[in-house]
Amino acid sequence: MAFDLKRVLKVMLFASNGPLSVKDIQTAIIRFHEQATVLPLTEDPTVASPEAGASAEAGPAEPEEPVLPAPVEDDEFYRDVPSLVTTAEIREAMDGISLELQAAASEILLVEGHSGWRLATHPRFARWVRLLRNEPPPVRLSPSSLETLAVIAYRQPVTRAEIEQIRGVSADAGLAKLLERDLVYIVGRADLPGRPIQYGTTEAFLEFTGIKSIDELPSSDVLSPRQIDAWLQTSNQPRAASDADMGLDETEQTQMSLEQPAKSETATP
Repeated sequence: MAFDLKRVLKVMLFASNGPLSVKDIQTAIIRFHEQATVLPLTEDPTVASPEAGASAEAGPAEPEEPVLPAPVEDDEFYRDVPSLVTTAEIREAMDGISLELQAAASEILLVEGHSGWRLATHPRFARWVRLLRNEPPPVRLSPSSLETLAVIAYRQPVTRAEIEQIRGVSADAGLAKLLERDLVYIVGRADLPGRPIQYGTTEAFLEFTGIKSIDELPSSDVLSPRQIDAWLQTSNQPRAASDADMGLDETEQTQMSLEQPAKSETATP
């Protein structure tokens, strides 16, 4: 029977302590072939070799270093193992595992994150998991915190002053809550007067939103960097209000002015 990548991946997912990446899987395949060339073939423990008998007569031998058992040659899981498994093959096998779990309405889901795949419990069983761990229900982020998080995600790295200019309100409370939940972190300092602190999103933010990278964020015309830059520049350099801003008709060439005296009416002869 040929090597079954999908079944091997299921075992690796179950045994992995964290997300399973393509590199982890390919490294395991390389280790298999390295050990197959170094370790001896498996021998029958009931058959004693002449060397073993001679050493027993000579006296107690020094304890030898333990030797890892070589894989059994007729085991289907260790036969015809390819020397290299491509990323496309791994992704195809993972997609197949995910579809099988969904078709079976399993309590376990296969989730792909920014650092690999992992098995997770279905959200509908979340309450049982919290009861097992004695954890409180998750607290939802407030609309203010969500707005601040959205500005940071699309604008990062961003300073607190920029966040407050965009939202029009103080961002202290929202930033404190996001920092506490490890959704944002301090990236560094901006090359501006005063060297203000800049904020960006963390890996926990990617897991929170279910995306693998920032590039997968939905496109937003409202929060595009170019439009925000233009808006910030306009807000920092206010101009006088024009007739159009005041709702006046710009097509009218002559308009009544308070400084112009009204024409006196002349009586007709």
